[in-house]
Amino acid sequence: MEKINKNKKSIFLFGIVVILTTIFFVGQNFYALSAEPEYNFDEEIFEEYDTEIDARKEKIDQIKEEIEQYNQQIAQKQSEGVTLKNQLAILDNEITKIKLDIKKTQIEIEKLSLEIKRVERQIEQAQNQIDEQKDYLAEYIRITYQNDQRSYLEVLLMNNDFSEFFDQIEYLFQIQNDLQNTLNNVQELQSLLEGSKTEMEGKKLENESLFEELTNQQNDLDERAGAKESILIKTKSSEAEFKNLVRKLQAEQNQINAEISTLERQIREELAKREAFERFKSFGPAKFIWPTPGQYITAYFHDPDYPYRYIFEHPAIDIRAGQGTSIRAAESGYVARAKDAGMGYSYIMIVHNDGFSTVYGHVSKIYVSEDVYVNQGEIIGLSGGAPGTPGAGNLTSGPHLHFEVRLNGIPVNPLEYLP
Repeated sequence: MEKINKNKKSIFLFGIVVILTTIFFVGQNFYALSAEPEYNFDEEIFEEYDTEIDARKEKIDQIKEEIEQYNQQIAQKQSEGVTLKNQLAILDNEITKIKLDIKKTQIEIEKLSLEIKRVERQIEQAQNQIDEQKDYLAEYIRITYQNDQRSYLEVLLMNNDFSEFFDQIEYLFQIQNDLQNTLNNVQELQSLLEGSKTEMEGKKLENESLFEELTNQQNDLDERAGAKESILIKTKSSEAEFKNLVRKLQAEQNQINAEISTLERQIREELAKREAFERFKSFGPAKFIWPTPGQYITAYFHDPDYPYRYIFEHPAIDIRAGQGTSIRAAESGYVARAKDAGMGYSYIMIVHNDGFSTVYGHVSKIYVSEDVYVNQGEIIGLSGGAPGTPGAGNLTSGPHLHFEVRLNGIPVNPLEYLP
């Protein structure tokens, strides 16, 4: 029995020796691989990008300060009396401010382009390192497989001192840790790569938005310049002519506003007496959509920068729309007015449920008649607004749609009711 136990112990020790032999052999082959240095990005390349990006940030901040100075000058002039000289000074400051806005946007586009290139280089380096780490792991797996094919006897014959095997146990754990670290590195780099791609896609979308903003700013600049030229032509640089023009335009706007308010009240009273009023009520609660495809606003409700604010408080939003753009009914309703004023101010007014009405101004062509019902989204006319064109009127400096929302006859901010 004692002899059998000794044999079992010998077999057990022999098994340990065989296992440790295999581990040692694999560990020796893996040593060079585990010594691979951890990956770091080429910081010199990114420092160059960061230097250029920071320089543009600094320039943008400088321009922002200049813009703020012009904003203060404009506010100062707006607080002073209404004179031709004052209004021209306001327009001059606004034109310069928009030029600075354009310059700032151009530099922001340059900065974004650099940031995109930086991210792309980061993605490239991360992808290269992922490929290297994959090769690294593949080599380890290959070596392990090769050694698995050796017989225990072959492994034993390659080594002279078995006592060394027991000293390799701690080293075995180190190898396992190195392998785990390598796997972690690959996973971290893959995660970084995915994050960098997402960041780059976001920056590219932002870049596209900036290009669109730049185009709109250039159009704003043209309109401000057009407004200045219009004032100079109509007044012949005379303060007396300017005062006469202001009185005339104020009277014209008061008449239009009174006409809209009175007509709406009359129409609602008349509709309530008709059998057809049931159809009007069937439209349901008022819920508006944008009347034009584009949603870029050139002048806001009660906009302090509205170029004709010295004549009247802007009761609408002006939506940029090319000459001849289709106008849709923002909500179903009854056409109360479809006024074709020739070369004057043409507009359409639609009465809706819940005390709402909408007004569409600077209409170059009218497609609907008065005393008819229209459905939401139906094309009711074409936009205008280009100076000297049908329906534009006097108070315009470029193509757009003047869009009003009224509640119980009083103008309210359309943006509070649009999606």
